[in-house]
Amino acid sequence: MEVGVLPVELWQLILSYLHLPDLGRCSAVCRAWHDLVLSLDKTRWRQLCLGCLEHRHPNWPNQPGVEPRSWRETFKQHYLASKTWTKNTQDLESSNCLSLFRRRKGRRQLSVGAGGEFSSLRAALAAASPYDRLVLLPGLHEEQSEVLLKVPVEVVGQGKLGDVALLVSIDQHCPTARLCNIVFVPSWFTSVLYKTTAGYVQFDNCTFESGQLQIHAPGTCQVKFCTFSQSSIHLRSVALCILENCEFTSSENAAVTVEGCPSLDHNWACKHLATLAKSCAVSMEPDAAGCPVAEQDGWGESLLEPVRTCEIVVGEGQSSFLSDAGAQALLGSVQEDAEFEENLRAAKEEEEYLALNSNSSDSDLCSDDEEDAQAVFRLPCQAHSLSQTLADLVDSRLQSNRLHALQRDLKLKSLQQELQQDKEAQSLANSLQGCIIRQCLFRDGKGGVFIYSRGQAKLEGNIFRNLTYAVRCIQNSKVVMLRNDIHHCKASGIFLRLSAGGLVADNNIHSNCEAGVDIRKGANPLVLCNKIHSGLRSGIVVAGNGKGIIRSNQIYGNKEAGIYILYNGNPAVSGNHIFQGLAAGIAVNENGRGQITGNIICENQWGGVDIRHGGDPVLRNNLISCGYSDGVVVGEHGRGLVEGNVIYGNKGCGVWMTSSSLLHLVSNQISHNSIYGVAVFCRKDDNGDQPPGQGQGGGDSFQEEREGAGRESYTVGEEEYPTARHPISVALVELNNISHNGAAGLHVKSSEALNIIANVIHANRDGGVAVLQSSQLTRIANNSISCNSHGGVLVEAECQVELRGNGVYENGSHGIVSKGEGVVVENDIIGNHRCGLQLLQVADMKVIKNRIQSFRDYGIALFDEAKGLVQENIIFQGRSKKSILRPLSNAEDCIIQNNVLLTFKKRFDTECMLTNPPARPHIRGCALGPRTTAGAQRASSITTRVDGGCHNHGTVFCTVL
Repeated sequence: MEVGVLPVELWQLILSYLHLPDLGRCSAVCRAWHDLVLSLDKTRWRQLCLGCLEHRHPNWPNQPGVEPRSWRETFKQHYLASKTWTKNTQDLESSNCLSLFRRRKGRRQLSVGAGGEFSSLRAALAAASPYDRLVLLPGLHEEQSEVLLKVPVEVVGQGKLGDVALLVSIDQHCPTARLCNIVFVPSWFTSVLYKTTAGYVQFDNCTFESGQLQIHAPGTCQVKFCTFSQSSIHLRSVALCILENCEFTSSENAAVTVEGCPSLDHNWACKHLATLAKSCAVSMEPDAAGCPVAEQDGWGESLLEPVRTCEIVVGEGQSSFLSDAGAQALLGSVQEDAEFEENLRAAKEEEEYLALNSNSSDSDLCSDDEEDAQAVFRLPCQAHSLSQTLADLVDSRLQSNRLHALQRDLKLKSLQQELQQDKEAQSLANSLQGCIIRQCLFRDGKGGVFIYSRGQAKLEGNIFRNLTYAVRCIQNSKVVMLRNDIHHCKASGIFLRLSAGGLVADNNIHSNCEAGVDIRKGANPLVLCNKIHSGLRSGIVVAGNGKGIIRSNQIYGNKEAGIYILYNGNPAVSGNHIFQGLAAGIAVNENGRGQITGNIICENQWGGVDIRHGGDPVLRNNLISCGYSDGVVVGEHGRGLVEGNVIYGNKGCGVWMTSSSLLHLVSNQISHNSIYGVAVFCRKDDNGDQPPGQGQGGGDSFQEEREGAGRESYTVGEEEYPTARHPISVALVELNNISHNGAAGLHVKSSEALNIIANVIHANRDGGVAVLQSSQLTRIANNSISCNSHGGVLVEAECQVELRGNGVYENGSHGIVSKGEGVVVENDIIGNHRCGLQLLQVADMKVIKNRIQSFRDYGIALFDEAKGLVQENIIFQGRSKKSILRPLSNAEDCIIQNNVLLTFKKRFDTECMLTNPPARPHIRGCALGPRTTAGAQRASSITTRVDGGCHNHGTVFCTVL
């Protein structure tokens, strides 16, 4: 009959009553009939697939409500898989059809049970021929001793699952077998339900209760649509096994145990299992992951509540990858200061800078006429000066280029991109060895999968929930985990120990009581593109000489550190988005190390990065912003290299460190933080002098991550702790841009020596540098300290300071105020709104070879009991005619000699002030002071530039490149 005679809908209705053989015949009639049969996918083919007692819904047990792409294709795959067990005979190529015919001709169907041909399974097996089908009739079938399976047979239960129960222990001694639609219950004499040491066994739609399956190499197995209730599978040295669409519940130990290196002795089924594994591999579609805006995850649930976002505008480009509570001017250096002031409040310390209040009377201030004259005679510190050049070049060029690069380079990569770039990860993702577990559900038990003694397993698309632990991999074993959902474990989700490795990629790991991923004792996995969030402790823990590559993950919402590194842990952490944690973003403690590069760390409650107790990481090229406390916290005995990072928009300090730490802080941009840019506090003052808003997340709050199952203890190895870099003996703050912070740019209350070398300290809301306590020498050299709201440098009483080669320009109050001891040598102190240099109280300073200019006030002023040596300075006078103020009471204690006073009456003369030598910081050659860190890269260097002569362009400035 022609297809066009009847409507298509009527044909579909007629064909929907046909059985499978008739549908096959109809599809072979012609193209039109073939298309009609294919159009029955969601009707007849669905009925045939779900009506087969040997299989369940293709997405059971994880997503039974989600339909497959094609019911017909699913039915076809089920059918082909059910025939795998029969493919062990060697068929001749010229007689394939005859061999199939011969196999079918000799196959019988034997019924077992009440009313059947045989009363027991043992009797039926004794009479069975190879490839016979044994049908177990409904009821309970029990064997009093172990049953030996010597011929390949198929054992199928009749009726629905649960109608046939088999109390038996079976030992397979034949090449192949298949068991289907049976409930297995252990016999009274053993808990082993089924074991094989050589053959292949296939289980379809079975239930195992309170027993164990044992598969030893070269034996293999395929288990599909089975339920394991208080049961487990033990695989020993298997070359390849497949567990698909199974449910494991209430296991007393690990539900699946994989032991031993995959055997090189492959049996006949390995080839077919490998083909099946490749054809049914879980597809890895790239996720459109962004940070910190949470997308819908692969399981259809929103990962985060709606988060607050702000747009970051750099030049003409913009990005929205940062989330911020109140940083509307996160990149305020390219905006006006007034706009920034509306969005960030400057939190200040309780004590005020008393020295910033001048002892001169108000009559010393300039009049309105003098203000007008000052615009003519002032050193060109606005139009062409160092400070304006720094503001333009550093803030605009440096921030614009760096943030454009950050937006490009720190974008979260998808798993597909990672696999394309990392051949090792690609090889692991495509590997087919050991045990393959796909689309299974592990719940309400002790353990999910346990891999040890060089075992290998691959886990794809599984769900692990309400277990003690999900996966435990130890003793040089290897695990590959792709697109699994691991949550609500009582301990850590994934344990890796004792040189274990593998690939943990594209998983959703959340709401676990301990760490999401726990790496210790020399384990070295690849952890890529996971979502690790909402944990009751840390997201990832690396301890006990653990290593690993942690890359392109989203780590957020954990109650402790997003990544916690301790006890010689040494991972490579790069390209991750770590945000909205309830503690630190990354904590490095107890001699932890690590290469931490290119991460976005934002909106964490404590420090973005917290380094304490011997922690010694390399922290390079990260974006640390919008934290509710400090950007980087370096606690007691913290170490490390912090280089090339952008640290801004944090509600605490940019960098907070104790004086016992030996940190190398180099080439960072530290700006728009609410309190200090960099704060150095004495250990004994940690509790009392901590500024408001400083997070209290100290080392006591970071407790050691407990072990998972059994809370096993461990000791740190005896191997000597190697240092990746040459150690430094003095904390070093070098080549940083510290600008637009809410309080002082650099705040020092230290009991240890400190070197502050070649930094740009610009436009902070309080002073530039405040040294309030310094029992040992604080060396401040070759810095540019400009346009800060209060004074440039403040040195309190009893502090030891060396100020050498600095440029102190256009600060809102005095240039330098000192009550302490030390030297002020070869500095340019120009254009500040009050005195250039002021010595108060019991100051004892040597002031030598400086160039000082103050239009409104004295160049140098000495008060109280100040003493010292003021010698060979050049003081440029403005119209106020004030140069040096010295009360007669301290004339004997203070020596003033050989100073040069210069008065300029023409603007061009003023422009020549800083020509020989050029404006400081002026560094000859490439020396920036002592280089105490060997091999550290330098992202920037300071050079000096002079354009034209005094009367041509008048542009004398220092640039930071």
